[in-house]
Amino acid sequence: MTGNLVLAGITKSYGSRRVLDDVSFEVAPGRLTGFVGGNGAGKTTTMRIVLGLLGADSGTVELDGRTLTGADRSHFGYMPEERGLYPKMKVLEQTVYLARLHGFSKTDAATRATALLTELGLEERLNDTIESLSLGNQQRAQIAAALVHDPDVLILDEPFSGLDPLAVDVVASVLQSSAAKGASILFSSHQLDVVERLCDDLVILAGGQIRAAGSRDALRAEHSGSRYELVSAGDAGWLRTEPGVTVVDFEGGYALFDADSAETAQRVLRAAVERGDVASFAPQHPSLAQIFKEVIQ
Repeated sequence: MTGNLVLAGITKSYGSRRVLDDVSFEVAPGRLTGFVGGNGAGKTTTMRIVLGLLGADSGTVELDGRTLTGADRSHFGYMPEERGLYPKMKVLEQTVYLARLHGFSKTDAATRATALLTELGLEERLNDTIESLSLGNQQRAQIAAALVHDPDVLILDEPFSGLDPLAVDVVASVLQSSAAKGASILFSSHQLDVVERLCDDLVILAGGQIRAAGSRDALRAEHSGSRYELVSAGDAGWLRTEPGVTVVDFEGGYALFDADSAETAQRVLRAAVERGDVASFAPQHPSLAQIFKEVIQ
């Protein structure tokens, strides 16, 4: 399985309103790429252009270094934000049907569909109609529909919407398994805590423009600034008189502080060691929510 998806210079306007402006990023095989932005940021428009449902005014979408074709897209999996399954069809029947459309035999389609639905926790709902399911279980069935043909590229618009925490874990596990097989996965979500926990790479979109893109860890390091956490045996109140230090929070031996330079931080560490045992000392990386707020301002 392969599918290195690259968007380069994607621009899209509706009349005088530009909804995408030079959007460029990569979705790599074997990795989960979180795609975040506020309502109207352009995420769904971007996904629809990748899928060929909309045309871009300019820019390219390539797969493994060549222009994306309809044949390539037949190996994609897509889950729209709006549920698109047939409400009166049974869960297993519908999933088998979709696998058959991708060329699987009846036996293989049934085997694949049953295994995937079971993995998603729907084993007791196989013969229920879609419309009789709870919204969360409809969401799981929609994810099964996107995954049943083992796609090279998987594009999911708000896959965790309406799911309780346990269901989020189940779906996350299924997506991680798909990535482990080599799939390139792009998913949007407003649940930043879920994105932070799940994604390998991150793309932040605001006003139709990319504001940040890269690996989760690199972005956290890039935006970490100069905030440090110290946990020591003694009272950390002495930090308030240290030059170049701004204490954000402290209680007993715990302190969270900003340093005006790396040298100041190292001086603080040396002083803490001289005063007693230091349990931990480390830079504090921001959460995805904090990075998001910073880059869209």
